Amino acid sequence: MPAALAGALALAGLLGGCSPGRISIEDHDLSSADRATCEALVDDLPDTLAGEPRRSVDPDDALGAAWGDPAYVLTCGVPAPSDYEPTAECSVVKGVGWYVPDDQLSDPSEEARAIALSRTPYVEVLVPGEHRTEGIDRALAELAPVLKKHLAEGLSCL
Repeated sequence: MPAALAGALALAGLLGGCSPGRISIEDHDLSSADRATCEALVDDLPDTLAGEPRRSVDPDDALGAAWGDPAYVLTCGVPAPSDYEPTAECSVVKGVGWYVPDDQLSDPSEEARAIALSRTPYVEVLVPGEHRTEGIDRALAELAPVLKKHLAEGLSCL
């Protein structure tokens, strides 16, 4: 019996090693109103995104969420990107304007940070390179209804 128990524990350790760990979400300085908006948004985010299951985040009360491995990571309350210009192009997906910096558009195998500038407080979604060609449009489309429900109008999108 001890050998069977040892084998079961070893198998559990191997399987546990296969599961992805917690994803860290950065906290940003927000007004109490923006923090409340982000909290409501995070509470309403889907359990799956682009077919990927939701993962645990750190801290537990983070203003964000993660799905899959490698993870899509959403953070609410991010600052405007420093390289954004009012004439910059963005992609509108289901009524939400997403800005991706030009240097991240050239290589679809690299991760990209899409920022919903047409909604406020701003939301950023980190999209891993593995999901860029097939999952990015699906993920942003699936997030659009909840962003439109909770966030106010932001910048206009060209």
